[in-house]
Amino acid sequence: MKMQEPKRLEVTAELVAQRIETFIMDGVLKPGQVLPSERQLTQRLAVSRSALREGLQILRVRGLIETRHGKGSFVANLIDAAVSKPLEHLLQAQGRTLYDLLEVRELLESEAAQLAASRGTEADHIMIRRRFQELEHLQMQDAAPEQVARADHAFHAAICEASHNPVLVHMISLFNDLMLSTVRVSVQHLYPDHDSKRRLDRQHARLCNAVTQGQADLARRAAKEHIDGIRRQLQELEAKQLRLEHARQRLNGL
Repeated sequence: MKMQEPKRLEVTAELVAQRIETFIMDGVLKPGQVLPSERQLTQRLAVSRSALREGLQILRVRGLIETRHGKGSFVANLIDAAVSKPLEHLLQAQGRTLYDLLEVRELLESEAAQLAASRGTEADHIMIRRRFQELEHLQMQDAAPEQVARADHAFHAAICEASHNPVLVHMISLFNDLMLSTVRVSVQHLYPDHDSKRRLDRQHARLCNAVTQGQADLARRAAKEHIDGIRRQLQELEAKQLRLEHARQRLNGL
């Protein structure tokens, strides 16, 4: 009796993205490694070519893969290979996504901002304003995205330090490189858009003022709305790029 090949199930682009992300987080696909060919991936995942392409586009938007013209798609190096913190390995093993990390940032940083506004000293305020000014200066100088991302991250870290809660500061430090990766993604995908950048600039200014002026409730809301706004803007951008991918595929008769 001749065995039939298993039928390909209808799999959404999001599920394709999750499967490939799991390969990345589990170390099956390593940072800098080129992804298997489109044919190999469709066979391995038992998905259609269109679902695969949409899934890869989701991963590009999330910053997990990079596509280089004429060379293919590669796993992005979001986490420094030299970092070996146990919590980061745990997060990798659980296949956490960009949006999961942004949720964690929202929870921790909103509380840190509220505490910083209540407990921050004048020295803390000086440091927070300095970090904010450094970020503004780099943006006006059209500095490299990595420099801007690190300055953005340093501004938020200064607020966390001003909370004067050593446990909270330690918890946030455990996520340091993962948190920085979310900032890199926002700088890469949101800063090039003028309206998105202006919105982020206003949110940073509001957060800085609320914390340094001791407005605890406003500081908490400002931090929460800032991180939530980043998540929503990235999701909107992801949806827009998927619509464009759909349109391209229709034009190509796929």
